[in-house]
Parts: sequence; C-alpha cells; structure tokens
Amino acid sequence: MKIKKGDTVKVLSGNDKGKTGEVLEVIPKTQKIIVKGVNIRKKHVKPRKQGEEGGIIPVECAIHSSKVNVVCPKCGKATRVGYIEEKGEKIRVCKKCNTKLK
Repeated sequence: MKIKKGDTVKVLSGNDKGKTGEVLEVIPKTQKIIVKGVNIRKKHVKPRKQGEEGGIIPVECAIHSSKVNVVCPKCGKATRVGYIEEKGEKIRVCKKCNTKLK
C-alpha cells in the first residue's frame, strides 16, 4: 500500500467525500485504513465493571484505501504517490510536483 500511518489524506468518494484527515491505522491485509474524523459510526457500549458507564460512543471505522488520495504537503493537492530510487532506497514522491513525502 502506498498510504502510511500519519499521512494526511483526502476522501474521494462516499458519504465523507471531500473531508481530509490523518491516517490513524493501516490494515494491509484488507487494504483498508482508519482516518481521523471520517466514516464515524455509533457504537453501543455496555458497562463491563461496576461503576463504569455504558452508552453510545462515536467510533471511526475503516474505509478502503482506493477511496482516498494523499495530500501533498508542498502543493496542498490530493495526489497519487510515485516512487523514485535514491541511494538504493525507494522514496515516495508526489506525482504532481515531485516533492518527497515523509
């Protein structure tokens, strides 16, 4: 996957189209990611211990990685990710302005 934890991404399709957020978790096995503030669902939680409160809490759910693009820190646009080889290492770059991504 070309998306890493900590990247800023923009959602391209779905109910949260146009929103941007930071990637909190990457799940390579299913090609899904969890983005902060995107795809929020309500989770009903039962109190497990005495004195603990139950209730309905908002939780970020996973979305498919094909529905997002990485936002370039230099040009500020949603872009695809390319790779260049430098000193035997693969480095991620912005396809629009060729800036190195962290």
